[in-house]
Amino acid sequence: MSPELAAMGPGASGNGVSTTIVPRSAPGPGVSLHAYDIAVLVVYFVFVIGVGVWSSIRASRGTIGGYFLAGRSMSWWPIGASLMSSNVGSGLFIGLAGTGAAGGLAVGGFEWNATWLLLALGWIFVPVYIAAGVVTMPQYLKKRFGGQRIQVYMSVLSLILYIFTKISTDIFSGALFIQMALGWNLYLSTVTLLVVTAVYTITGGLTAVIYTDTLQTVIMVGGALVLMFLGFQEVGWYPGLEERYSQALPNVTVPNTSCHLPRPDAFHMLRDPVRGDLPWPGLIFGLTVLATWCWCTDQVIVQRSLSAKSLSHAKGGSVLGGYLKILPMFFIVMPGMISRALYPDEVGCVDPDVCQAICGARVGCSNIAYPKLVMALMPVGLRGLMIAVIMAALMSSLTSIFNSSSTLFAIDVWQRFRRNATEQELMVVGRVFVVVLVVVSILWIPIIQSSNSGQLFDYIQSVTSYLAPPITALFLLAIFCKRVTEPGAFWGLLFGLVVGLLRMILEFCYSAPACGEEDRRPAVLKDFHYLYFALLLCGLTAIVIVAVSLCTAPIPEEKLARLTWWTRHCPCSELEKEPPESTVGTAQMASGEGPTGAGGAEDPSREQPGAPRRSWGQWLWRWLCGISGAPEQALSPAEKAALEQKLTSIAEEPLWRSVCNINAVLLLAVNVFLWGYFA
Repeated sequence: MSPELAAMGPGASGNGVSTTIVPRSAPGPGVSLHAYDIAVLVVYFVFVIGVGVWSSIRASRGTIGGYFLAGRSMSWWPIGASLMSSNVGSGLFIGLAGTGAAGGLAVGGFEWNATWLLLALGWIFVPVYIAAGVVTMPQYLKKRFGGQRIQVYMSVLSLILYIFTKISTDIFSGALFIQMALGWNLYLSTVTLLVVTAVYTITGGLTAVIYTDTLQTVIMVGGALVLMFLGFQEVGWYPGLEERYSQALPNVTVPNTSCHLPRPDAFHMLRDPVRGDLPWPGLIFGLTVLATWCWCTDQVIVQRSLSAKSLSHAKGGSVLGGYLKILPMFFIVMPGMISRALYPDEVGCVDPDVCQAICGARVGCSNIAYPKLVMALMPVGLRGLMIAVIMAALMSSLTSIFNSSSTLFAIDVWQRFRRNATEQELMVVGRVFVVVLVVVSILWIPIIQSSNSGQLFDYIQSVTSYLAPPITALFLLAIFCKRVTEPGAFWGLLFGLVVGLLRMILEFCYSAPACGEEDRRPAVLKDFHYLYFALLLCGLTAIVIVAVSLCTAPIPEEKLARLTWWTRHCPCSELEKEPPESTVGTAQMASGEGPTGAGGAEDPSREQPGAPRRSWGQWLWRWLCGISGAPEQALSPAEKAALEQKLTSIAEEPLWRSVCNINAVLLLAVNVFLWGYFA
């Protein structure tokens, strides 16, 4: 909260005109939460850490498969909940509600589009990944094409994308919320959250992350639904929202402009293909390119599905995730619109000086829509729960990113330089890398603060649309086109990266104008929507990949066994011809399910007969790093082969396959109905 606004008091909008804001709507730095709110927050944090520690103790943490893939033992319901909460971070709460406040319902299409891609993940992509026996996406590309350069390129690009579009925006939006709600120092609140988050990610691995995600999804959906009902009650339900949103004009406007007027098409999903803020061809086709990257090839999401105990459980998780992704339109986007209808002077401000005073950004204050509504409408106690919900959203998406980043770094980057790294070394490196990410994230906060974009969600999506389309093109071709070769894939990726970076640099050089200012951006920025650009970039990359591949020798058929959609059922014998180094991730999962049974879950404090006694410091260090006191048991070649076959099996029971298929069809029917109703 800016000092200027705090000085004006909660009834002022920065322009001297008093607005009808409930006096308790935004406690400034000097106002503390009610004791009940604080009690709810404390209980929540204790509960989350308890669940994290319980699942860490229960989990197989001492092996690659245990730490990074939850021992491939997860059921469909935690996977579905984790798919939802990994994606709905605090950035989505702040960003979706803000874009909803500024432009209406269309941004909800980003969520509804995900349903289709979640089903594609479960039915098309995951069967290939499981058959290939991979832990990470770059590892899949290495098996599919051979060579090292694509694997390293993908790992580094993914880590860059995480820092710029996920970690930084989630931290910024979470801190913005805490600052507005609690008046805490931005850094104090962020550092506290990051430390708590990192502790149970580092100690527990993926099992701890998925169980805490499940708990936080329940809290998130419950709290957000309560706020949605309170908001609708305030504006007179949906007809009242339609009427009041269209009349939500701020008192101070910029003369001779129309930016203060709510969009006439605010309640339509499909908008004009040329003049619309989210043109309908871009929303349906361009967005699908970004969503394919996000839901089908991104380590954070795919890792959840790969932890399933069977392919049917992975499909069930996709269906549950698809149903959950229908909800954000109702409990995030619409409350954002309600916030603008109730507080047009703050959320709908257009005068650059007024906006600067209210939220510190000259281009608009739509980002404060959700926190504003929470502080104004939530009763005592529930307000504490809602702050817990935003913290849950922040922590669940951060834990997912931290766990997936450590997986990428340990298995794809570290193993590249340390070919003979032991399993214990990889476990330690993965955990240390989480600490490095936390430090980088904290250092990045001032940069996000200074680059306050008017709509956070647009920032996330536009950066994604410059860097992700080449990855989408590559994975689609890798899975469906056997003729694609390594040189084609590499040069296609490089071409896509250069074109995407050119547009991204232009975007950062020419910022969007505030209301009343002349738009000096080149035509390629102001007239060419980023969703159209994503579609074009994906198409161009695919053309380059295919053209270069056709000029090079094809990959022999036998080397593609179990690596494409057409060869996923090939016999395992082909897979075993791979050199052991490349299947290290899968082979080392062996110890997670070997004859010892618990696979690293044995109590590290249990001493081996005749072993020297260790100090408490050593014991704690070994427990943090998942290093057991027991010597590793080597598996015989026959046991290894049997385990490999089990880990790469995509067989399904006919009954559960039919249940999953029927549920998927029902989900698509609901999705199509909603698109048609709001179109």
